[in-house]
Amino acid sequence: MTLEELRAAVADGHIDTVLLCLTDMQGRLQGKRMHAGFFVDEVVAHGAEACNYLLAVDVEMNTVEGYAMSSWESGYGDFVMEPDLKTLQRIPWLEGTALCLADLKTQDGGDVLASPRQVLRRQLARLAERGWTANAGSELEFILFEDTYEQAWDKGYRDLTPANRYNVDYSILGTTRVEPLIRRIRNAMQGAGMRVEDSKGECNFGQHEINFHYADALTTADRHVVFKNGAKEIAAQEGRAITFMAKFDQREGNSCHLHLSLADAATGDNVFVEDDGLFRSFLAGGLAGLRELTLLLAPNVNSYKRFAAGSFAPTAVAWGNDNRTCAFRVVGHGPGKRFECRLAGGDVNPYLALSALMAAGLHGVEQGLELPDPVAGNAYTAEGVEHVPTTLREARDLFAGSAIARDALGEEVVAHYLNMADVELAAYDAFVTDWERVRGFERL
Repeated sequence: MTLEELRAAVADGHIDTVLLCLTDMQGRLQGKRMHAGFFVDEVVAHGAEACNYLLAVDVEMNTVEGYAMSSWESGYGDFVMEPDLKTLQRIPWLEGTALCLADLKTQDGGDVLASPRQVLRRQLARLAERGWTANAGSELEFILFEDTYEQAWDKGYRDLTPANRYNVDYSILGTTRVEPLIRRIRNAMQGAGMRVEDSKGECNFGQHEINFHYADALTTADRHVVFKNGAKEIAAQEGRAITFMAKFDQREGNSCHLHLSLADAATGDNVFVEDDGLFRSFLAGGLAGLRELTLLLAPNVNSYKRFAAGSFAPTAVAWGNDNRTCAFRVVGHGPGKRFECRLAGGDVNPYLALSALMAAGLHGVEQGLELPDPVAGNAYTAEGVEHVPTTLREARDLFAGSAIARDALGEEVVAHYLNMADVELAAYDAFVTDWERVRGFERL
């Protein structure tokens, strides 16, 4: 949607609300609902302000210590939400509404470096220095429940009813049961400017996936967060609930497979096809940097519950040709050649995850790293390979010691996201779980 189209829609009364949104550290949309007339008359030119604590709180929006950019000592001031009009789009599932994503600026016009969108922009700028752009795709899985979000809350998220009672992976019959809702989500996202490819059932009960055509990496990340937010909103409107959490129960978790390739900025040609040596070095960098950058792909305590042998979530830092047991799976033919990183879960922040893959890949190119042999068999049982971190604490410590992270992201960003991990770990360490009560209430 162009600005001119928005002005016309506001003038004729078809659009009365514009959502101006930023993406927070957890990959969630935060922002303001604006009268559309005010947005086009004032905000387009001058931006809008929001409290900088939006990049310095935990999942429950608690103010926490340790962030340099935002604190009680600094007075919790504002940053500026600068509309990126390239993201302006009508939102079909909300009446009379358009959405625009924002880049975050300081009051003096500088970039807010820790903003996830800015972190990705920095890696894209590093690619641009070499004459490259990045194309990406994200495949988000979710579990659909018959309960509403309010019912799930009141139940303590226990004893929920999945929308499917059995494994409906690729099943047409099983997915038909929930097609009215899934179809509405597909068509709503198409109406919001996304190119929808397909939907399919997955392995866990009530688990599904909706896939979109690849795009440039920033656009893919933008669409990812709008889809995730929109799917939840549509489910709520239909009296259902969706979770994207990485591991809801003991069955299969929700993955987010990330596809990445590089293109020549001038011609659009796939660089991985044109230069196999470059491709091999870039993928070698992905392998070399994966463990120390896992924090950006698996940011929560729950993220690490996915990494189990035989679960289709990777445990081995390995690559293979069309091998789903590896962390990196090389797929595609001709101009479609790319790699798929299978590490991230549905809870991932796509801006940070794609930034990590680019940072690691560029490290491989700069260092001329050699790509080891692919794993042809079962990577879960392969010998001589490293394994992904098994806990958030391990990933946090690896990230803290990462030269790749500091060189690619900068000290400010590294410190910011280390503090995010520390906050998450402190909250988890202080919480008494149901598991502890069941085991210890009577018997200990």
